Amino acid sequence: IQPLMIGGNVDALRMAETLYAQGIWAPAIRPPTVPRGEARLRISLTAAHTTQQVARLCDAIRVLA
Repeated sequence: IQPLMIGGNVDALRMAETLYAQGIWAPAIRPPTVPRGEARLRISLTAAHTTQQVARLCDAIRVLA
């Protein structure tokens, strides 16, 4: 699991929803699971992911950042 620190809850939720709409599941993790102001996306990478899938994730995150 690779966390991607976002900060605010609204931003984390927006990013998670936008990625999900693109077929990428990276749920937003928010308080009380993590401290306030430290919302993040939970990215789960496995050996089953292809290089192309990881590149697609990276490209999608770059657009949102």
